[in-house]
Amino acid sequence: MRRIHTLAWRDLDDPDAGGSEVHADEFMRRWSDAGLDVLHRTSAALGQPAESERNGYRVIRRGSRYSVFPRTIVSEMTRRMGPYDALVEIWNGVPWMSPVWCRKPRITFLHHVHGPMWDQILPGPLAAFGRALETKLAPPFYKRALTVTPSDATREELIEIGFRPEKVVAVPNGTDPRFSPGGSKTEQPSIIAVARLAPVKRFGLLLDAVAAARRSVPDLTLTIVGDGPSADELRRKVAEMGAASWVTLAGRVDHDDLVDMYRSAWIVASASLAEGWGLSLTEAAGCGTPAVATDIRGHRSSVVDGVTGILAVPDDLGAAIARVLTDHDLRATLATAAQQRVEAMTWDATAAGVLRQLHRVAV
Repeated sequence: MRRIHTLAWRDLDDPDAGGSEVHADEFMRRWSDAGLDVLHRTSAALGQPAESERNGYRVIRRGSRYSVFPRTIVSEMTRRMGPYDALVEIWNGVPWMSPVWCRKPRITFLHHVHGPMWDQILPGPLAAFGRALETKLAPPFYKRALTVTPSDATREELIEIGFRPEKVVAVPNGTDPRFSPGGSKTEQPSIIAVARLAPVKRFGLLLDAVAAARRSVPDLTLTIVGDGPSADELRRKVAEMGAASWVTLAGRVDHDDLVDMYRSAWIVASASLAEGWGLSLTEAAGCGTPAVATDIRGHRSSVVDGVTGILAVPDDLGAAIARVLTDHDLRATLATAAQQRVEAMTWDATAAGVLRQLHRVAV
């Protein structure tokens, strides 16, 4: 098994790339370093060439967000992208239906079930169809195939919608070793939130929670890192709240700046509605910064509640933020535990774990 094709909705260089795309790049670059021939097929990305090479693997970007599915399937069935020995399907909402047309060894990587996210992504009827496709129509085709997911929480959710327990394996995400302790914290209480600016991330809820926390911590500041379709709406909300003095919308930042921002913040926060894995929470943990986040399945995998951070229902998020910021001993204890936990989470282990599952179906 030397030649591997991976199918993904978006590419790492896409302006809308997020945690799923980072995950794919991390394991593909390691597979390429190990001598495997990896081809990554995705939709077209604004400002990016149709074909390129990145981190040792080949990237083909063709088709819109919707046409990429039939175009890729036809290309694979007709071998227009060349022969391959195994296939990795990255299922991000819409499945590639590889069990129907692929006769090679294959696995599916599924970060999370979208569930309530569909209502934020698509209008009513289409949202209902997307939800049905993900939870009712597609699973029967996949239940005999091996599915890999980053967390036990998502594994449980997949089993609930009909996947076979023995066919779903959790391989935890890794964390780049550059996310490590250093520097010093800001003098005043500070929060960092890092994510694509999209409805599912619920930055409006986070703003409300931080505003509530400021009643107890009046000098608190919030820095939001990222860009996306909700950027203009977020700017309007900041203006409407009169929050410009304590909220910074930093946009996209480079890796070194992000590490420095994680290190200097007192806590990292997320109000997301759904996640497969809270990647920004473990990145911050590596920098010695504990998390306060919504109590959802994906966050339960990246945060051990009460040990490496605090998880709360939306109505209690502001109180949880205030508690961690004002209880210095609690925050220090959480930070130490968070950093120690993340030290064992490496992308090398993730890449090896996913490849191990691919070998499992190839023998």
